[in-house]
Amino acid sequence: MIIPAIDMIAGRTVRLYQGDYAQVTFYEQTPEALVRGYDTGGAEVIHVVDLQGAKDPRQRQITEISQLVKVSTAPIQTGGGIRSEEDVAQLLNVGVGRVIIGSLAIKQPEMVKDWVRRFGVDQVVLALDVSMDSDGNKWLPTHGWQASSEQRLEDILDSFLDVDIKHILCTDISRDGTLQGSNTSLYSELAAKYPQIVWQASGGIGSLDDIAAAARTGASGVIVGKALLDGKFSYEEASQCWQDA
Repeated sequence: MIIPAIDMIAGRTVRLYQGDYAQVTFYEQTPEALVRGYDTGGAEVIHVVDLQGAKDPRQRQITEISQLVKVSTAPIQTGGGIRSEEDVAQLLNVGVGRVIIGSLAIKQPEMVKDWVRRFGVDQVVLALDVSMDSDGNKWLPTHGWQASSEQRLEDILDSFLDVDIKHILCTDISRDGTLQGSNTSLYSELAAKYPQIVWQASGGIGSLDDIAAAARTGASGVIVGKALLDGKFSYEEASQCWQDA
């Protein structure tokens, strides 16, 4: 499936280039208008990232996220700066379908595993961003890609299988925001090695051909943000392409 992405700062739609807050593009379309459009177009899930909350959890855009939930019949998965069990509960209590947890799953995996046990495997998405080296190692940076954890993707995956983790969003950060196509070899490898995981591919989608290629990897869905915002194609065109691949 196609998972349309909306990134927010101060209630506005934005995109960062490879996670860099110094390279931000603001869009005229409001998050609410985008959610309504994607929902009407048949989106099964809508991906919302609170970039303001990711930078400073005290500035989480809970009011704005609550409004997006109210105008969408499709479940919204959201994250950004999740630091505590209370943060997870707050988002679920306002109607968010799934909470996305990133750096904390790497830094404090046992705590996050407890959250998965408490809230359920369908309420949590692990966001694991990878930096590939020349030997094919999949390193996991943290803090908005600003720091290295010195851990590999497979280490975290194997650990979270203990709690039957189900939803994982994986981003090749070298592709994010580039419109240069996704890392299909990465997702093909992961889908084959971990078939029990519902994989969400992310990063680099710039054309319908990129969507078709991602669909053939075995991933369950692909996150599409910048290409939709820039009008490369419509949500409906992307969804049809995914189904036809």
